[in-house]
Amino acid sequence: MTRPFRQQVDESILDQAAALFARRGVAKTSVQEVADAVGLSKTGLLHHFPSKDALHEAVVAQTTSLGERVLDRVRGLPVGVDRDRAALETLIDIAFAHPGMVAMLLTPVMQGSDDAVKPADGGVGGAAFEAFGVDPLKPVDERSVRVAGALVVLAVLSLSAHRGDQVATWRPHIIATCFDALGHGRPGASRTDSDQVED
Repeated sequence: MTRPFRQQVDESILDQAAALFARRGVAKTSVQEVADAVGLSKTGLLHHFPSKDALHEAVVAQTTSLGERVLDRVRGLPVGVDRDRAALETLIDIAFAHPGMVAMLLTPVMQGSDDAVKPADGGVGGAAFEAFGVDPLKPVDERSVRVAGALVVLAVLSLSAHRGDQVATWRPHIIATCFDALGHGRPGASRTDSDQVED
């Protein structure tokens, strides 16, 4: 199996595993369920990842790698509108490419976890907050709540768009909605358009 194809297969396995972990939890997800989701035999899956623990570790490593991709995109940009736009665009592309990871990262929010607004995972969740210039270890303030809201909107809408095969159609609307949640108004809207929306 060539390396690019193997990497694509591994990423598909990781995303399906993440989606199952989000839905059922790691402890309640079997290797066979992951194998079934990706169309492999259990033995075939274990050829890629020798155990469920190895699979879970690879999912966590993938979220860390995706988080680094977001941070690489915004490094050097000052906190503000341009950085927020770059972060949103990078995050939405990641969300569309890895819906299982998004579902897994959304689980603490949907379950009402104390970490929903202040992730300490260091993966995409922690990196997403950092990309917007928010320190997840500091007390919650308006900005951190706005960022959490924008991230939840991005996650939920990107999953809906992906399921409905509407990625290209929804992308600009999701970005505009997230931009609103961050308090910037719609990207590209004139000041008068923005004022009319607020009235």
